[in-house]
Amino acid sequence: MLSARAIYHEIRDHDATYRLFCSVAAKGEAQGGWENARIAERIEDPVLRPKVARHGADEEKHGRLFEALLRRRGLDACDVPFEVDYTLRLERAGIGLAHERLGEDAPLSDEEILRYLVHSRVTEQRAHEEVEEQRAIFADDPELGRAIRMIADDERNHLSFTHEELARFAARGYADRIDEMAREYALVEIATYRDVSLGVMARMAEALGWSRPKRWLLAVGIHAIYVWERLWAWRRLTSIEPPERPGALAA
Repeated sequence: MLSARAIYHEIRDHDATYRLFCSVAAKGEAQGGWENARIAERIEDPVLRPKVARHGADEEKHGRLFEALLRRRGLDACDVPFEVDYTLRLERAGIGLAHERLGEDAPLSDEEILRYLVHSRVTEQRAHEEVEEQRAIFADDPELGRAIRMIADDERNHLSFTHEELARFAARGYADRIDEMAREYALVEIATYRDVSLGVMARMAEALGWSRPKRWLLAVGIHAIYVWERLWAWRRLTSIEPPERPGALAA
């Protein structure tokens, strides 16, 4: 079967694929936690700074959750190759703030804060959609359920935070710049997501011994999603709407 449920269960039930899945997630979340912490230190706005710090703390918590899932299975995290490193690939593509900038002490400008917020808006939409799909599949799973439910709830908060803060910047006269940046970032993210998905699929297929027809059908599906998103669905990654949970990351 090629349903998302069947594929996720195959990944969950095989140690090698489960290890890769949790390792990729743990690395990405830990990286996001570090980046948000560094960004918070360079924000002068006393209202925004603690929200960004909270965002970073949540991401670090998610990284620890995935590491704990590995330990519970008796597994160690594996190296994450560049081909499937979503976070690193986005940075290399110029999305968000470069690590070199985060190593500097100078406060962030409004343009740099917008780069952070738009990057978060686009990637948190993706994270929210993926974890909601996982929650629908694993909500009652004794191994994964609690962690997935917790992460899904946090992702709703993070998405609300990006809507709220970008609306605040738009009201200050940055609406056109936000629209321009969001479309640019969304199109890069969509291509990155396609490439990472193909890389993950290839590694999962090798470990699970998927047939050539199954691999081909899944690759076709990934490319079809890319075309759909590239032509039409990219707007869902960029729109600014009333936050579902106002003040979600407020102290």
